Amino acid sequence: MNRFGKVAVLLGGRSAEREVSLNSGKAVLAALLRQGVDAHAFDPAEHDLSELAAQKFDRVMIALHGRYGEDGTIQGALELMGIPYSGSGVMASALAMDKWRTKLLWLAAGVPTPDYALLTADTDFDAVVAKLGLPIFVKPAREGSSIGMSKVTKAGELKAAWQKAAEFDALVLAEQFVAGAEYTCAIVGELVLPMIRLIPKKAFYDFEAKYLRDDTEYRVPCGLPPAQEQAISKLAKQAFDVLGCRGWARLDVMLDAAGQPYFLEANTSPGMTDHSLVPMAARAAGMSFDQLVLTILELTRVE
Repeated sequence: MNRFGKVAVLLGGRSAEREVSLNSGKAVLAALLRQGVDAHAFDPAEHDLSELAAQKFDRVMIALHGRYGEDGTIQGALELMGIPYSGSGVMASALAMDKWRTKLLWLAAGVPTPDYALLTADTDFDAVVAKLGLPIFVKPAREGSSIGMSKVTKAGELKAAWQKAAEFDALVLAEQFVAGAEYTCAIVGELVLPMIRLIPKKAFYDFEAKYLRDDTEYRVPCGLPPAQEQAISKLAKQAFDVLGCRGWARLDVMLDAAGQPYFLEANTSPGMTDHSLVPMAARAAGMSFDQLVLTILELTRVE
């Protein structure tokens, strides 16, 4: 497909999610090649970004996850080089990667999200437990794939959970537990794909449940009444727009016992592996993996 020119698929990178990114990138590359696109793998951990211009790439498909790929840094470099790229721009990528600042924006815009506290070495951990109750989820504010995340069920465990998360990020978030079902909303362009319900067999949907286990249950259709799913999908698009996202993203949401949704985070470069949720939602909408990849590529641009 000459209309796309020469395409670089960015994969791997230097983040803690490198292995997942390699899998995503390989799947994306294979899909593009099947569709006749002049696509080439490009690992920023092994090649200087200036080679993208030197090798005359016309556009970039970003299959990087986590820092240096999903946080606005690679997007800024591509802006400077004038190379169109997939997904959100610099500002939205940086904001969505930061779960704390995402919450601040969503709360200001009326998008429901669980209550939270920031944790540091000086935190009164007992006061946080009193405020948020138990259980509490503790997570690095700027990591993905549930890396460094813990579910705290006893007050005495909170400090250790903070220490674990702080190994990955100085900014650590304690988040109120929402007892209920977990869902995900994928957005491609202006289209909100069918929601998926996640039913992990572990305590929560962590890295192992996402990428290593085969017993996590995924329900699509998600089982909600159509009117309720439509209302949550509309709210997901609002959450996407508030952050300034474009192209595509996946938003994770919890529903409490009363059916009230609480948005957890937005992923601006979601996984594209055989376990990944966006391809699963696309299939439910009648879109093949190859069609999904081409659609995302068609949405590439420079801000």
